[in-house]
Amino acid sequence: MINKIKDTFTIQDFEILTGIKAHTIRIWEKRYELLNPTRLNRNVRTYNLSDLQKILNVSLLYNNGYKISKISKLSDNQIAEEAKSFALSEFSNSYEINSLVICMFTFDQNLFQEIYLQQKENLTFREIFVNTYIPLLKHLGLLWQTDSIKPAHEHFISNLIYQKIALNIAKIPRSTTDNNINVLFLPYGEIHELGLMFLNYYLKLVGENIIYLGKSIPFDNLFYLNSQIKNITWITYFMIDKTKEEKDDFIKNVNKILEHTKNKCVIVGNIWDDYKKVNTNDQIIFKSRLDELISINEVKLSVI
Repeated sequence: MINKIKDTFTIQDFEILTGIKAHTIRIWEKRYELLNPTRLNRNVRTYNLSDLQKILNVSLLYNNGYKISKISKLSDNQIAEEAKSFALSEFSNSYEINSLVICMFTFDQNLFQEIYLQQKENLTFREIFVNTYIPLLKHLGLLWQTDSIKPAHEHFISNLIYQKIALNIAKIPRSTTDNNINVLFLPYGEIHELGLMFLNYYLKLVGENIIYLGKSIPFDNLFYLNSQIKNITWITYFMIDKTKEEKDDFIKNVNKILEHTKNKCVIVGNIWDDYKKVNTNDQIIFKSRLDELISINEVKLSVI
């Protein structure tokens, strides 16, 4: 039997997971009897895992043009089948993302492997990561910040994805070029490594030279490396927001490590969008999303 650490959810959990406002979900409950939550008192609703599966399927259909009045007339099994049928068309990754959310909450690694093998039949690993894992990681970032999942949930699904990245990295031949060195790192205190790990895979795939430092690297280590190697492109990735003071301090250190060099630093993450607008240092490149750095259909790196 699967050990479910979390098997009850609030309407706020559903709002975060689906993007559908809690107010709208309440209207659907009242008007269409779409869900039947347990009521702890007059104002507090709780939902079970079956409700989560249903609302994810409903949101998939609703967000792609299905009228809620039509959806509400379907049984739970019909909604699931309709979502799956829709998934087999052009929007297949949405269904798989929903399935991975269920996989995460139920700690079902067999389901994760099943989804992975199904996707591998028609997609490259790059396509799987960009179309499925990146949107899932965005969900995880929001869920983490809003305390809607436990660390065990995030670690479970992250480690499964990490294993797939490592597996695919192992298949790539070693680069024999003497090009610029790409140093991949997360600053001290930043532990969400999957996006950076995928960049490691992608850069190796396109033949780039990599030094992969990983998570939570103090800046004094970077300054040491900077003194030992020429022609560096520094690359870092942020999933969780920081305070303005932390961001300012990070940019101050980046400017310091770049001065008197021709090196560049690529900073990925939408938390830096405000800094991107006022950036005057052409050695610093801001990218809002991980997928802005890569190309699915061509083997090339988009900005380096």
